[in-house]
Amino acid sequence: MKRGVYPAAVTPFNAKGEPDFTAIVRLMAWYKAGGCAGVVLAGTNGEGPSLSAVEKRDLVKGAVALADGLEIILGVATPSLHEAIWLCKQTAAAGAQGVLLMPPGFFRDAPDEAICQWFEAVLDSSPAPVLIYNFPQRTGVTIPAETMARLAHHDKMMGLKDSSGNPDNIGAYADALSGTGKVLFVGDETLLIDVLKGGWTGTISGAANLIPGWLSQIVGEWETDPESAEAKFSLIEPALRSIRSCPQPAANKKMLFELGVIPSADVRLPLLGLATERIQPTLDLVKSLTNP
Repeated sequence: MKRGVYPAAVTPFNAKGEPDFTAIVRLMAWYKAGGCAGVVLAGTNGEGPSLSAVEKRDLVKGAVALADGLEIILGVATPSLHEAIWLCKQTAAAGAQGVLLMPPGFFRDAPDEAICQWFEAVLDSSPAPVLIYNFPQRTGVTIPAETMARLAHHDKMMGLKDSSGNPDNIGAYADALSGTGKVLFVGDETLLIDVLKGGWTGTISGAANLIPGWLSQIVGEWETDPESAEAKFSLIEPALRSIRSCPQPAANKKMLFELGVIPSADVRLPLLGLATERIQPTLDLVKSLTNP
């Protein structure tokens, strides 16, 4: 994966409640214009757990055809080992760059060794490169740095995404992957400057649905002009915190709809849509951030 910003893309739905590929074309163009390196589909912001395996297969196939230079990563969040492997194979067949793989969250009481072996079983069978996803708030499973270090020796493990928000993981995960050439992406954008200082690769970001240009410039400038990158981050930090305080992904969808990027803010049950008044203060902050 390239250095940079990968939006954790929302999944627009049409009037029948199916993924809307016409809207996805517009969304991909929005990310491309914002300087993003790629897109993660069917992840947490993409309502991945609400999509069937067949829908995810069709989504990644369609997105690859529309990518226009963006790298495509498919989110895989299932406790089924066989389904996870099947989706890895479908991702490779579609020509996408890889998968973002959550641990089998339903089995949150499984010991660390069992979780590690589950990941290794996917890696052993996957023709697609795999990015390991640590998000204990959603899965109930925390992936220790020791497990990341063990998985990093597998040639199909390309790196990790950490959405825990735990600043202690910045150094611990960097040390675990040190010398392996693997990538490190943060999910909590409020830690973006901290992880860039720690040598991380970039962010897979829900907020990049709304402010892709700002985040892309911050990561892009870090190596050549860190002072400018930090100044830009200070400007967007209030918006970032406001975005993260909203119910997601419904808020991101509603704001993208209000910005005219997607034609519908519909979400799938058990999620509920949001009234405009609920997101108006955050939307005002987003609108105040003219292109950097």
